[in-house]
Order: sequence, then C-alpha cells, then structure tokens
Amino acid sequence: MNTATPPRWAESLLRVVLPAPDFETVAGDLLEEYRESRHPARGVRRADAWYVRQVLGFVTMSALPWGVLLGAAIVTRSALDWFLPPADFHTRATVSTYFAMCLLLTVGFRAGWRSGSWLAGAVAGVATAGVAAIVSIVGAVVLLASRHDPQTLAAIASSGGLGEVFALPLFGLVPGLILGTIGGSAAAAGRSLHPVA
Repeated sequence: MNTATPPRWAESLLRVVLPAPDFETVAGDLLEEYRESRHPARGVRRADAWYVRQVLGFVTMSALPWGVLLGAAIVTRSALDWFLPPADFHTRATVSTYFAMCLLLTVGFRAGWRSGSWLAGAVAGVATAGVAAIVSIVGAVVLLASRHDPQTLAAIASSGGLGEVFALPLFGLVPGLILGTIGGSAAAAGRSLHPVA
C-alpha cells in the first residue's frame, strides 16, 4: 500500500478554502488519486506538482466569480476614463475604490464564515485580487487594441498612463490580502460567537 503524502502546506490550503464537509470528500479523492496513480507513475516531484495544481484550481475556482466581477469593474472604469474622460477623476476614483474595498471585505468575510478561519479570508482576498488583475490587464489590452487613436492615447495619459493601467492591478494583491484578512477575521470571530449548526 502506498503511504506517500502530498505537501502538507497544500493540504492545509485546501482545508482553508473548502467548507469542512466538502474538505473530507475532496481531500480523500485527491489523496487516493495521488497515492494510487500519480505517485507510482510520476514520482514524488511530479505527483506533488499535480497535487498543488489541483489545490490551486480549487482556490482559483472559489475566487473566480468575484475576481471576474472586480476585474470587469476595473476594465469598465478604464473604458470610461479613456473614452469618456471627465474633467475631474475624483468621483470615479472614489466609487471604484470603495467598490473594490467592499468586494474584497465581502469575499474575505464569506470565506472566513464558511471555513471558520481568518486565513480563508486572506487566501480569498489574494486570489480574488489575482484573478481581477489578470482580467483587468487582458481587458486593458483589448481596449487598447480596439481603440488607440491620438485622442484616446491622450485620455489614457491624462488618467494615469499605461504604466498605471498595467501595474496597478498587480498592486491590488496587497489590499486583497489586508481586506480579505479583515473580512475573514470578522467572520471567524462572529462564527466563534455564533457557531453554525
């Protein structure tokens, strides 16, 4: 009988992102495939890499709808700034910032409540910000490819430039971590006071 074990940190990450009832089933299925087919056929390193990819798939899937929503909001904001530039960007910046903050807090809270762990909120916040970064960067490339006349390029420059468009989403990982952790901590604390049946 094969008693090989996948990386403990990956199993711990899976425990954090899945609700307890789902974790036992999913972890059991992954461990069975890891031991019975992946490890014997591929060896330790490749079997471990397979296991980590599976876990990261669960992390990504849990964050995908929220990340796409946040990324779409960022792309929409870019499109408005580029194609309908305002005299003052303050209102748009305020609305988009508070929207992103509320979404990341909600994602963190939701993940923390489901798992009972503040760490789930942190993971969900980072994963959501990561998905949003990919969506917003791809969206910006599509916008730029579809319209790059001198007037649009001038609007892009006045709204912060292309550097901001492509770099700012990556910096969103830090607020994702912070706000996800805050939301997850609040949920974990609330759940400890009012346990879910």
